[in-house]
Amino acid sequence: MKNIPVVMIIFGGSGDLAHRKLYPALFNLYEQGLIHDNFAVIGTARRPWSHEYLREQVSDAIHETHDTVDENELKAFASHFYYQSHDVTNVEHYEILKNLAQELDDRYSAQGNRLFYMAMAPRFFGTIATHINDQDLTGSGFNRIVVEKPFGHDLASAEELNKQITASFDENDIFRIDHYLGKEMVQNIMPMRFTNPMVQNIWCSKYIKNIQVTLAERLGVEARGGYYDTSGALRDMVQNHIFQIITLLAMPEPKDLSSASVHQAKQDLLKSLIIPTPDDVKKDFVRGQYLGSDTTFAYKQEPNVDPESTTETFVAGKVKFNEGPIAGVPIYFRTGKEFKEKKNRIDIVLKHINNPYGQAHSNNITIVIDPTSEIYFAINGKRIDQPGIRRENLTYEFSKAEMAKVPDGYERLLHDVFVNDSTNFTHWSELKRYWEFIDAVEDAWQKENEAGDPAIAQYLPYRMGPKEANTIFESPTEHWIYE
Repeated sequence: MKNIPVVMIIFGGSGDLAHRKLYPALFNLYEQGLIHDNFAVIGTARRPWSHEYLREQVSDAIHETHDTVDENELKAFASHFYYQSHDVTNVEHYEILKNLAQELDDRYSAQGNRLFYMAMAPRFFGTIATHINDQDLTGSGFNRIVVEKPFGHDLASAEELNKQITASFDENDIFRIDHYLGKEMVQNIMPMRFTNPMVQNIWCSKYIKNIQVTLAERLGVEARGGYYDTSGALRDMVQNHIFQIITLLAMPEPKDLSSASVHQAKQDLLKSLIIPTPDDVKKDFVRGQYLGSDTTFAYKQEPNVDPESTTETFVAGKVKFNEGPIAGVPIYFRTGKEFKEKKNRIDIVLKHINNPYGQAHSNNITIVIDPTSEIYFAINGKRIDQPGIRRENLTYEFSKAEMAKVPDGYERLLHDVFVNDSTNFTHWSELKRYWEFIDAVEDAWQKENEAGDPAIAQYLPYRMGPKEANTIFESPTEHWIYE
């Protein structure tokens, strides 16, 4: 598709997300011709900016992310941007916004198409969705809305937000964005599983011992202490990124690659998600907080963090399904702040088999999502200069030239919104199931907090989290592959 007509309204157009991610992604799509002559973008925020000042900010964002830029092309692109100072709680401002959108629709022949992007504080999502509806801000063509995470704080708030959004938009027009689903190696999970007989035939409980998902962050909460203390690692990372990855790893093969079929396969799997009991949480989950060092604050000493906080900066746990190709196989996850390095990876651990050589390493399949993009198979081979078996890695990785072609996750996902492909977005039925799982864990932790004896492990920074995370495995022979 080329030159898609649309008026895009970005709530939070002066913010960091718009500057770092959305404007560069839109410029790349403009250069590709997906949007070009018949689009306009309205950036809204409370700041008293002008159209010209927004265009300067857009140009700066492109220069910061692109090594070379055709200045004439950039000037033409930026001319499609307009600014409207906007208080999302003021109903009258929506009328002004509606009039500007219609004016730009007429000017650019946008055919009544509207795309709304919520790129601001989540507490305003419901308010914006409500006023889009009651002030009739939608157009006469397609109407789509993109919602950033977090989509609610728990199941009850997520249900309320979903009710507010669906008053204006059909489920198929709601794009709950998770930038992890735009990452190259996350999008490689399905092709790897379903196009390689050597992988597909072993992707079952007969051969897989466990799966391990690690999303490790090098930094602490930094300036986000106020937000993070109301969220924590479970809500911030597991409810969205980790569950999205787990679902791709455990889902059955869809009947085809259409969005409807892929989401149906996910929903079939999630019906069998085992929701943990309080006893399960005590046994299968670990939460922790990072300590300080000579050069870093402990979590409880960070600015805007409650000194008595029970919010976790690390969580490890276990997920299981009763259905699907790996039914009954434990999927372990861990994520947190101040690990030894920033790395996101998946380790599929295969079961040992008896063999005439005696001891041999387990076969593993590792998918490195960040900071590199690679898949490698750990297999056994013969030692060259002495008897015995050695471990070999068969690696699938991109060249530098190929890596240069990999689009940013936001560029990839915005493309999908424009062409109306919701495959790599989250449907409500999936999100609801994730929240049911998260709420069960949070409720169990809250009861521990109220009893006055929460089990919160303390861990030193720049390692692999608390040692207690090693206790969640079902077998004493299991351990974290990535150490």
